[in-house]
Amino acid sequence: MKKLLGFVLFFLLPCSWCVGGEDLLLPSKQIYDANGQPIRGFLSNRDTYYFPVTLGEISPWFIAAAVAGEDKRFYQHRGVDILSVLRAGWQNIQKKEVVSGASTLTQQLVRSVQPHHKTMWGKTTEALQALSWEQTHTKEEILEDYFNRLELGNMTQGIQAASQFYFGVDAGDVSLSQAAFLIGLAKSPTRYNPLKHFTRALKRRDYILERMLAENFIDEEMYQLAKEESITVRTPQRPFEAPHFTRFLRPFILPETTYIRTTLDGELQRYAQQLIKTYIAKLNDENVTNAALVVIENSTGAVLAYVGSADFNDVRHQGQVDGVRALRQPGSALKPFVYALAFEKGLLTPASLLEDEDTFFEGGFRPQNYDKSFHGQVSVRQALACSYNIPAVRAAEKMGASSLLDVLHAVGLSELTKPADFYGLGLALGNGEVQLLNLTNAYAVFARGGIYKPLTLSLDPLIQLPGKTKRVFSEQTSYLVSNILADNHARAAAFGLNSALAVPFELAAKTGTSKDYKDNFALAYTPRWTIGVWVGNFDASPMRRVSGVTGAGPIMHDLAIYLQKKYPSDPFKQPEGITQARVCTDSGLLAGKKCPHTREEIFISNRLPSVCDGNHFKEESHPQIISPSTADIYKWDPAVASGLQKMLWTAVCPNKPCIWILNGVKHPQQSCQVWWPLAIGKHQLELMCGSEKTSVRFEVLP
Repeated sequence: MKKLLGFVLFFLLPCSWCVGGEDLLLPSKQIYDANGQPIRGFLSNRDTYYFPVTLGEISPWFIAAAVAGEDKRFYQHRGVDILSVLRAGWQNIQKKEVVSGASTLTQQLVRSVQPHHKTMWGKTTEALQALSWEQTHTKEEILEDYFNRLELGNMTQGIQAASQFYFGVDAGDVSLSQAAFLIGLAKSPTRYNPLKHFTRALKRRDYILERMLAENFIDEEMYQLAKEESITVRTPQRPFEAPHFTRFLRPFILPETTYIRTTLDGELQRYAQQLIKTYIAKLNDENVTNAALVVIENSTGAVLAYVGSADFNDVRHQGQVDGVRALRQPGSALKPFVYALAFEKGLLTPASLLEDEDTFFEGGFRPQNYDKSFHGQVSVRQALACSYNIPAVRAAEKMGASSLLDVLHAVGLSELTKPADFYGLGLALGNGEVQLLNLTNAYAVFARGGIYKPLTLSLDPLIQLPGKTKRVFSEQTSYLVSNILADNHARAAAFGLNSALAVPFELAAKTGTSKDYKDNFALAYTPRWTIGVWVGNFDASPMRRVSGVTGAGPIMHDLAIYLQKKYPSDPFKQPEGITQARVCTDSGLLAGKKCPHTREEIFISNRLPSVCDGNHFKEESHPQIISPSTADIYKWDPAVASGLQKMLWTAVCPNKPCIWILNGVKHPQQSCQVWWPLAIGKHQLELMCGSEKTSVRFEVLP
């Protein structure tokens, strides 16, 4: 008889019902922040929330409720309950309609795996498959599969998903009353949907409790207590936070993984999202519709915040585009890597002088500065801090585009896939396209003292992006770059002392604006964390002259203030091998006895420049303005009486009177030392010495 049954089943049953061949149901994935708070869930391959658990993780009340309410002879039959079939048939004949199906738990399981039409043949096939299933599975395995596949409404599949959705607890922690309530939904999840028909669902619970009492699974006292227990179905909670990040993360999650604790700080993520929305609303009149940001913990490479757009649901402005990974031109944001490479090779120091003047480079490349002016000889410190374009190209020219491209690849900007000749020296000004995510991690290399680390997206399980930890720059080189980018006075000539880059703690910061104002960036870091912000439009339309310091800069500024409170960071620690020395500002060399203008600067100890011999200062033949120097910045102090706020003009004019001309107006005093009352603004000071003329530019800030 068994052989005959097996023969019949062999021809009747689909291959998916061969032993071990049941259909594959992949679990849902629940994404949490670093503190264990849910941020998003992904559906199973059946578009349900499905979190499989073992039978041992399920409350015994579920087993009792299911057996009593759905299949009281579950442990006696072999897949089909003949007595129930006969009873149901008699009832259906009497009522002249189908009022009872007599399906066992095994048959219900079969139906959930492979639904059949409600026909005689469909029911027969279902019964045969149930018999087959019982031959190859234990009762415990059948119950485990049943509870995991049970559909209980509102896209919940399985007892674990339902317990969490309706009651906010795991399947092992429900009460008797709650277990009966959920099992009651199985008969018709739509009819008994507790979010719409709570009273019906409650009556169905009472019926299940009655069946449990009748089958002696509970006693009278337990029945009464369970029936009197107040059932509260919580408000549906299916969070949808960090959608761009979770979408990025999903391909890295193994199919069998259901719980993912990410690196995100949920509180920081929500603050960052709101911050972007606030600023984009302010910039709407400037044709700015979107922004993105990322925050990285330097020591681990953990992504603490990841906002891909101002509004994920904003269809008009393509909110589902991920600005953190979109390819954009970074503009001046690549300049720190130009100078870092020059420091590393010993070609430049922070005191080295570079000419900022109208220049044609190889291939007819003729860069212009953001302010459309030229600044003469400037130090590397000033050139990087003020983001002058021409000196950066001169620095890149010393090394070549190929070397620069190699170092950009080394810090993780692998999206620069074209050969060096394609970019040319324009690579120094960001003519290639990079991702904000990788650019931010590249800046974290400086924060880590020259170490590159791959990014970490998840803590449990551990998920890291491809790559290896490696040293790219020396600690000394990284410190020089960080020291310059944190020098608010050095950048004041271009940005002022109170720009968005200025904060009340040590912060290395840099902006970048692409050609035609299509993109702008603001990058900033402390030893503890690194920020990257992009502002622009996903349709590539230009903004109305919104630069990095006015677009992305304010977002970065407020985020940095918030982070310093939440994740306090110490100032940059000077490593061994750094020497501070006085330099001649007219030559960029160590100050000698004949140097009239000097200042303090830092160097890599084994790469100190030579001592200036003073040949740049020829007192006997050429006029020279000794004070002020070009690009000097002075600050008006409102606490000091205006009559006391003066600066000394000093010059050398061999055998001739010093004739001063300020902003085109001749000064009445013809002395080579003049005390001039400070006046707020940018000024050009000229010195006429006979037929010769020289000039400097300086600024007085309010």
